[in-house]
Amino acid sequence: MTNPKTITGQVVGYARTSTLDQLAGLEAQIADLAAIGADKVFSEQVSSVAQRDELDAAMGYVREGDTFVVTKIDRLARSVSDLVAIADALKTKGVALRVLSPDLDTSTPVGQLMLNLLASIAQFERQIMLERQKEGIAKAKREGRYVGRQKTAQRHAAKAKELAAAGTKPAKIAEQLGISRSSVYRVLAVEPQRNAAQPKGYPELNFAISVDPLE
Repeated sequence: MTNPKTITGQVVGYARTSTLDQLAGLEAQIADLAAIGADKVFSEQVSSVAQRDELDAAMGYVREGDTFVVTKIDRLARSVSDLVAIADALKTKGVALRVLSPDLDTSTPVGQLMLNLLASIAQFERQIMLERQKEGIAKAKREGRYVGRQKTAQRHAAKAKELAAAGTKPAKIAEQLGISRSSVYRVLAVEPQRNAAQPKGYPELNFAISVDPLE
């Protein structure tokens, strides 16, 4: 029996509504996809800003020669740049993207032209955003208000100190917060005790402070 995941030339649909939408909206999309001959439909009820597991599954399922179909752009992408990124990922796999409304089919010259225009718009929007960001930073620096981006360890400083106060060991704090143990020590303004077990033949190292041995 042929594995269905290796069959090419399939029409693969994707339907999505947010968790606040009625089920009827999702069923309507599935019906529209079935009407155009979708061989397989992935569907989910999840916000566009959340993790979209079924979209990931659909992107992993499609193969070269397939057509990936959605009813509307906003059912697929969070933004124009997101749409372009998804279309590029599909193109890399040899898969065409088709949107039913408005009519967009990247397997056609007109559809590819429309996608290129959208890509140009996305690039333009990003350049404008970066330019405004630079202007904002420059203004903040002139006014003495720019502090820059906090380092990861600094962002976790309060939590690290809270855990330490509760008796949590540095190694455990590092594991929980996803930072290195050296970062934990810097945040807590202490150094690990390194002279607890010095190998023979090496001079003993003395430190001004003492903490529990590393776990």
